[in-house]
Amino acid sequence: MGCGKCNKGKKMSDSNNNFRKEEIKETSGTISKKLNMIQSFATALTSRGLKNEKVSKATKQLRVLSCFGNKQDGGVLPPCEYLRESSTPGKHFCGGCGCGDRKGTWLVADGEEYSKLDYPKLSCPLHMPGFTNYTPATPDEAVSPITRRHYIENMQYKDIEKVKVNLFDPPKDQNNK
Repeated sequence: MGCGKCNKGKKMSDSNNNFRKEEIKETSGTISKKLNMIQSFATALTSRGLKNEKVSKATKQLRVLSCFGNKQDGGVLPPCEYLRESSTPGKHFCGGCGCGDRKGTWLVADGEEYSKLDYPKLSCPLHMPGFTNYTPATPDEAVSPITRRHYIENMQYKDIEKVKVNLFDPPKDQNNK
């Protein structure tokens, strides 16, 4: 979502095994960075709408893979190098987007809460699969060490479907059936 200045929080993974490190492409100028961050945040908020719309299950699964990887489920994809542990136990945030560690920026929320990965329109500083600003991998990303983006793009759909995500749909109001 923005500047990439806030890298506070405990880094989740220093070892990306056979995966290439990816750098966040910086926009020029501090004012430009802040404007991009504000615009990205406003786009995410408005995409939620008045009815707290959420992204589809398949898109959220791609986002969870892009951020958390699948090593915890026996796969080989490590978490994103910018994933950070929150000061709140059990919560995580993106250390690359510049949003910091706050309840509204946690990637995954509990139960009925709305999380960052639930927004229909959401940008990733690395332009990963599942995000609104996703950019497909280039041919050089397939050269060893490959990128995480290339790996996710080449996963079998059945493996992506296995990614566990929390989807909460609030009860429909009697007037909005």
